[in-house]
Amino acid sequence: MKIGFCGTMSVGKTTLVKALKDLPEFKDYTFRVERSKHLMSMGIPLNTDSTLKGQTVFLSERAAELMQENIITDRTIIDVMAFAQCSNSMNYLEKDKFIHLAYCMLHEYDYIFYVSPEGVEIEDNGVRTTDAKYRTTIDETIKYFTNKYGTRIKNLIEIKGTTEERIKVIQETLSPQYV
Repeated sequence: MKIGFCGTMSVGKTTLVKALKDLPEFKDYTFRVERSKHLMSMGIPLNTDSTLKGQTVFLSERAAELMQENIITDRTIIDVMAFAQCSNSMNYLEKDKFIHLAYCMLHEYDYIFYVSPEGVEIEDNGVRTTDAKYRTTIDETIKYFTNKYGTRIKNLIEIKGTTEERIKVIQETLSPQYV
């Protein structure tokens, strides 16, 4: 299966994916987590500074993940779409065409778990912005895209709470499909 977690920054997506890696039912999965520090060190602008080229790098990473079997990733194409839509550097036409291209791959995820920011404080990891308003804007944009393109997504499940509570929902959702 192809399982992705989407959500705004600093909601615990990476923490969650790392926790799933330790569970026996996911032993045959490949796990991918954020590479923002690496990409930033290459000069790829992040957050509001994101450019068409930068978002294309992020989209290519998500597309490469979708070429694998049994993958769990802490980012999805929806995240890339949201950051592109909120980019200050991309013009309307670039955003529109980019989002349409990304949309064409949404159906490839077997499950997308939307990770709610409810009750989660912003953590400064030295890469992502800690701007609460921008975080909310990204979250609202992600929800907009999941609503707009929901028919393109096979299974979209919202999760919130502690890491343990989130894992329980994931396990209950996926239990018949583990192997």
